[in-house]
This record gives sequence, structure tokens and C-alpha cells, in this order.
Amino acid sequence: MEENRTGMLFLCATPIGNLDDISFRVLDTLKNVDIIAAEDTRNSIKLLNHFDIHTEMTSYHEYNKVEKAEYLIRLMNEGKDIALITDAGTPAISDPGEVLVRMCHEAGIIVTSLPGPAACITALTLSGLSTRRFVFEGFLPPADDKKERRRILDSLKDEHRTIIMYEAPHHLRGTLADLAETLGDRKITICRELTKRFEEIVPTTISAAIAFYEENDPRGEYVLVIDGVSLLELEKRGQEEWLKMSLQDHMAYYEKDGMSRKDAMKQVASDRGVGKRDIYKALLEEEGTE
Repeated sequence: MEENRTGMLFLCATPIGNLDDISFRVLDTLKNVDIIAAEDTRNSIKLLNHFDIHTEMTSYHEYNKVEKAEYLIRLMNEGKDIALITDAGTPAISDPGEVLVRMCHEAGIIVTSLPGPAACITALTLSGLSTRRFVFEGFLPPADDKKERRRILDSLKDEHRTIIMYEAPHHLRGTLADLAETLGDRKITICRELTKRFEEIVPTTISAAIAFYEENDPRGEYVLVIDGVSLLELEKRGQEEWLKMSLQDHMAYYEKDGMSRKDAMKQVASDRGVGKRDIYKALLEEEGTE
């Protein structure tokens, strides 16, 4: 007798603007699964109608993500295959789909991803900034959660990787002001209407962007790609912090933990960006004047 089959979860990336970006594999999957879980069924029905897809839909969003995940897992345990789609882009990226994926893993449900559009990666490749290493922050905490917003912004102050974040038009001015206050005037590429007819990719600076949006109303959803601080700048900042400490206190900082005087001088020289001989000479001079 054939064992009861357990269903699967298919993460289906959908277009972020241009409908032609949908893949044949996603279309085939959406037509053949038992149920499509959509972030906003009113929005997704337009996509399904465009491609003549009539699969049953159910809502899955931020406000029902746990209880609905439990329901969907029960269906998959009964053998139903389910596709998860978001309003635009790849599910589980800055999206409640991550909860469903985690709960599927915990329940032993197989999850597979059908790759496709993602606004963060699209913007990064268009930014002209370094793509070698990057960090994705999604949306910052709202302005009324000042403590958490400040904590996140402060954590980015010394971030040397390229930073990617999303922002809504009505929050853009405030976010640019907060970035200027925390990060200083960095290179930034502002992306909007990605893959659409009036796509805009604007390499600029944070200060220039602030000036522009003082005179122009933000429109559309934004992806901000921000230059990380250079490693040389980070090294310089570190040296400046050490230089606030006296040479004797700097040596004592390492020697109190059992480091030999020779090794302590070597580490102090590295911290201050000078040669070991310079430290040795300066210590002799200080001791000679005591």
C-alpha cells in the first residue's frame, strides 16, 4: 500500500514590477499546487488573472503569520502542495514568509525555493557600489520606536559592507536625515520603480539626496544602497580612540592581563599605527623624565 504523501512548500518569486520577469517554473508551479498563500490576495489576483491561473488562494500576512502557518502545515501534512507568494519579489525576504519556512522545517515539511526577482539584489547590482560584501537591513524600525531605531542606526556606523535598506515614500525624508546624522555624508544610490517603465537609479550622496527631496515629493517604494565606511577609515577611528589614552595606560591595558612587555609594545604600536621602535623610544623618554 502506498504511504500517505506529505505536501511541500514552494517559495515562488514574483515580479517586482515587470510581469515578464516571472519564470516558467513559477507559472507552472502556481498552476499545479493545491493552494497559493498570498500576502494580499487582492493584489495577487491581478497577477494570477494576467497569467490565466485559477488556483485557490488564501491570505498569509504579518498579522496572521503564526496561526495561518499552523493551518497551512496541517494541509501539507495531509498531502497538499502550497505555493507562497508575496506582493512582489521573493518570499521570506523582509517578509512574514520566514516564519512559515521555519515552522515547516520544525514540522519536517520539505521547502524549496523557485528563485527570481528580489528588489534588494536588483538595486545592489545597479548601484555602482561594491557588491563583494553587503548587508541587508530591510525596513528600519519606525520613527516612534526611537530606542530600537537608534540601536540599529548606531550598529551601522562602523559597517564597512555595502548597506541595503527599503523605505516607503512618506518616511524617506526622515530616514535620510537619520542616516546623515549617524553615518555622515556617504555615497548612496537611490532606486525606485525597479524594472518598471519609469525606473530611476540615482547615484548621489546623502546630503544631495536630502536637498533634492526638500524640493521634490518622494514617490513610489525606495531601495537605498549605501556605501560602507572604508576599512582605512575604521582603522583611523580606532587609532584615534587609542591615542586618547596615555602611552603608560595603553601599555598597562595589555600587561595587566599577563602580556609580556615586549608583546604589549608590539600591540600598542599596532593600535596606534606606529612602529614598535617608536613606542620603545617614547617609553624611554617618558621614564627618563619621571
